[in-house]
Amino acid sequence: MKRRDVLTSTGAALLAGAAVASPAIAQSLPTIRWRATSSFPKSLDITYGAAEQFCRHVSELTEGRFTIQQFAAGEIVPGLQALDAVSNGTVEAAYTGMLFYVGKDPTFALTASVPFLMNPRQQHAWYYHGGGLAMTNAFFQKHNVYALPCGNTGMQWGGWFRKEIKSVGDLSGLKMRIAGLAGTIAARLGVVPQQIAPGDIYPALERGAIDAVEYIGPYDDEKLGFNKVAQRYYAPGWQEGGTVFHGVFNLAKWNELPPLYKKAVEVAAQAATTDMLAHYDQKNPEALMRLVAQGVQVSLFPQEVLERLYVEAEAYYKEVSATNPEFGRMLAHQREFQRKGNMYHQVADFQYDLMMLRLRRS
Repeated sequence: MKRRDVLTSTGAALLAGAAVASPAIAQSLPTIRWRATSSFPKSLDITYGAAEQFCRHVSELTEGRFTIQQFAAGEIVPGLQALDAVSNGTVEAAYTGMLFYVGKDPTFALTASVPFLMNPRQQHAWYYHGGGLAMTNAFFQKHNVYALPCGNTGMQWGGWFRKEIKSVGDLSGLKMRIAGLAGTIAARLGVVPQQIAPGDIYPALERGAIDAVEYIGPYDDEKLGFNKVAQRYYAPGWQEGGTVFHGVFNLAKWNELPPLYKKAVEVAAQAATTDMLAHYDQKNPEALMRLVAQGVQVSLFPQEVLERLYVEAEAYYKEVSATNPEFGRMLAHQREFQRKGNMYHQVADFQYDLMMLRLRRS
């Protein structure tokens, strides 16, 4: 037999073997259909859309064998009941912000964002390479869920206020929608915090049930119409230097998934995290320019206010750590990670940004 004939017949045999083997592998993978509830309305195209992207990628990576159908807040359960719905098995998955559940345990906030802690760069490094994923899921396991970062809003804004904030005294009696531990800390300065789901914030602000609101940033805040009711927009977002959103999965259902499906979920979630941050970085500057053109007054919080908030945050963290060891361990772990990051970036990225601001101004 000629050498060419040998190669041709061998190649044909390999192809035939591959044709048989591939379907056999595919047939071994089960068809799985999950439902996911969201804490967000469909009108918030980035936060709701990030989860849609995640679900789409999971389906594509598994060739349609594993699909997750997302439902908006209120379609299955209210937005702030998403975690409970996954924990008790009402649905297999959810897309939510863990800081919404500090009433169960303040440690939830540390997995998303707490005042005066990490920025998005530090959060991603901590989760993916600093041990954060294992530490947070050791905590989540107690609530019968497994969770993965699945979005980051970037630095949030300090909020919308009907009146000017000149001093700490101006916060006394102020009814404000403010999420997570930030509400607890702001309350120590006289704020009356309100925990309100995203889709319900504007009606509360419009009818005067609240006097101020912090949500995310210019793009989403504009879509929700806060500037139509309150014209004073404050920075910086002391309460959330960057907020991680999560894909949350019923623990038993997660453990049942084939390894390939778990990997698809992990890859899709990390892609959604990166994309959301990039999306906000593109949309927020444009939205801020539109808001300013409509008469919105952008202001910085007085230094006195920020310093008092910081002091109260430190006191609160000390108090909670004394009675909640898991909170204390996670806080200490994140703080050390933040300290190292800040030491580096004060002579790296921060100096570059300052340099560019000075050069542009000159």
